[in-house]
Amino acid sequence: MKLEGKTVGILVGPGYEDLEFWVPYMRLKEEGATVQVISGRADESYKSKSGGLTARSEVAAADIADDALDALVVPGGWAPDKLRRDSSILRLVRDMNGRGKILGFICHAGWVAASAGICRGRRVTGSTGIKDDMENAGAVWADEPAFRDGNAVWGRVVEDIPDFCRELIAAISVG
Repeated sequence: MKLEGKTVGILVGPGYEDLEFWVPYMRLKEEGATVQVISGRADESYKSKSGGLTARSEVAAADIADDALDALVVPGGWAPDKLRRDSSILRLVRDMNGRGKILGFICHAGWVAASAGICRGRRVTGSTGIKDDMENAGAVWADEPAFRDGNAVWGRVVEDIPDFCRELIAAISVG
C-alpha cells in the first residue's frame, strides 16, 4: 500500500461530480491513505450532480490545519463553483500550496485553484469549459489527460480519472 500513513483530504460540495469524488476516494483508501471528507461545514450531506449519490463532510475546512494533511483533492462538477466562495477552503488550498503539499484538481476543480490565486505560471488542465478562466488567472492551458506540475496534479475530465488517479497516487507517495 503506497499511501499507508498518509492523510488526504477530499473536498465535497453541492453538485459534486460522482465519479471524480468517489473513484479517487476509493483509490486513495485502497492504497492505505486515511481520507477525510472536507467542506465548508462539518457533518453536512451533499447530493452529487446526478443526484444519485450523497457524500457527507466529516470536517469543516476552517477546523483543519494545512499541516494535518499530506494532500488535498478537489473533484469537479458544480461543487467547485460553490466551494471557491468559501474563504476557509481558499485559505486551506493556499496554505497547503505554500507548504508544497500535493493538491489534486480535476475537471472544474481548477476554479478553486484560480480563486485561491495559485494558478499564475502553472501548467493546468480541466474541462474545456474553464479554459478561459484558467488562462485569465495566469495559467498555461494544456489539453492532456493528467499530469503533475510542481505540487499540483491536474486531470481533465471523467474519462481521464484513471490517469488522474495514477498521477495523484504517485505524487502523494513521494511527497
